[in-house]
Amino acid sequence: MKSILFLCTGNSCRSQMAEGWGNKIWGEKYQFFSAGIKKHGINKRAVEVMKNHGVDISLQESNVVDELKIREFDTVFTVCSDAHETCPFIPGAKIIHVGFDDPPRLTKNLMNEEEILEVYDRVCLEIKDFIENLEEFIS
Repeated sequence: MKSILFLCTGNSCRSQMAEGWGNKIWGEKYQFFSAGIKKHGINKRAVEVMKNHGVDISLQESNVVDELKIREFDTVFTVCSDAHETCPFIPGAKIIHVGFDDPPRLTKNLMNEEEILEVYDRVCLEIKDFIENLEEFIS
């Protein structure tokens, strides 16, 4: 079973959503992990929008690469430019950059919770679309 890592800056939002979608859509075929360059804890709004789409990521943990239970990955997807630029050396892994907007950054000046969740939901669905077509990148 191929192992796939989603790497982001803080492993709080985009990489967590990608791991959740990966497990939901391809969990029988691939093993998914997420990590960050740092760890910021899981973003509560990311958990909420994923739950609205039937994917529970509330039990996933925020990790850095060194804390993961495995060390070898077939493919590493960097889901933000910061992680792409500072990606640690992962021997044998194919590194692919697929950047997604950062919902916390985009919503930092918004006050309306509905508008904030719309941004999170848009990114969530963009990640879902990517995950549905994952095999185009890893075959």
